[in-house]
Amino acid sequence: MRGQRAGHPVKVAWMCVAGLIAAIAVIGCGGGGSSTGDRNTDMAQSVGAPEGELNLVAWAGYVSNPWKSDFTKQTGCQVNVKVAGTSDEMVQLMRTGQYDGVSASGNASERLVDAGDVSPVNVDLVPNYKTIFSDLKDQPYNTFDGTHYGIPHGRGANLLMWNTNDVKPAPKSWSIILDPKQAAQYKGKISAYDDPIYIADAAVYLKAHQPDLGIDNPYELNDSQFNAAVDLLKQQRANVGEYWSDAAKQIQAYTNGDDQVGTTWQYQYFQLKGASQPVAISPASQGFVPDEGATGWSDTWMISSKAKHPNCAYAWMSYITEPKPQSEVAQYFGEAPANGQACALTGQAFCKAYHVTDKAFADKIWYWTTPISQCLDGRKDTTCTDYGQWAQAWTEIKG
Repeated sequence: MRGQRAGHPVKVAWMCVAGLIAAIAVIGCGGGGSSTGDRNTDMAQSVGAPEGELNLVAWAGYVSNPWKSDFTKQTGCQVNVKVAGTSDEMVQLMRTGQYDGVSASGNASERLVDAGDVSPVNVDLVPNYKTIFSDLKDQPYNTFDGTHYGIPHGRGANLLMWNTNDVKPAPKSWSIILDPKQAAQYKGKISAYDDPIYIADAAVYLKAHQPDLGIDNPYELNDSQFNAAVDLLKQQRANVGEYWSDAAKQIQAYTNGDDQVGTTWQYQYFQLKGASQPVAISPASQGFVPDEGATGWSDTWMISSKAKHPNCAYAWMSYITEPKPQSEVAQYFGEAPANGQACALTGQAFCKAYHVTDKAFADKIWYWTTPISQCLDGRKDTTCTDYGQWAQAWTEIKG
């Protein structure tokens, strides 16, 4: 679940948005299920006339003007957005049946699918799907048993940032905040992400530093692997000054000197650098990622299985994946767009800064995925820890 994100200042001059696909026929969405939980298996085969309204649950900044108003002008769909601060909140809101779609992160998407809260998405009805980066398709956070349940929106990484005046020499590893001895020298000045999914960050670290644990995927942890990650974060707790979930608050904390080192998003880093604050992230020589790798997010637009306005929902997924809206959202929010053609509009400097086409960078990122009890890496006679266990452990970690 991603923490609450503050709205970001608009960084680009806006222009008129390109036309949307013509809609034909009538959409079909109903109840259904499968042998896996209560999954809905009904899929729309066509898109009909817009219903005139669209109710979305989204991260702050994902449904903003001018692209929100431009979409309404093009389609007649009046957009109502409920901004959610966490993935847990998104799941709860979607289960009310009041919303047509959601911009789900990977640690929410499987929960929505398995509970039957969302329907499969017919990617043939979203023309821009073909121009979305191939490494964002058919992923475990948007595709289940070979069925697409969403359209990729954008992605980013959880990186290591530090104040260059206070942290010397420049760290190359997460050890600076996860090794108890190293972290102790920055007690009260460490900034860690406030979410159960942060346990995966500890698992990424242990994967490299304690290979005897046998961790392969940081989201697929058996009891011993999970307990090791939880214990590491319990040790870290004494040194953490702030568990952050709001980008704006973290920026302020670094500006005030309350934070000196910790996890961050590229948005905060660029905002602080732009304000001439003495901060740095891992250098290009490391692929901008600490030695062990990092976690990250890749968000997905999903459609409710109870959508009252499915035609507008499909129209939105078609529109928001066009190159221009993609470029606008990416620059406004501070993330890598999913559409490969957006870089022609954002400018190559932006795409280079956010590693949009940098495969070496992407290969170091473990994108958020919902932990489930089934180990998907081939282990037999082993049960992995599920999200409920992660959430309970996170409460214990924070105390």
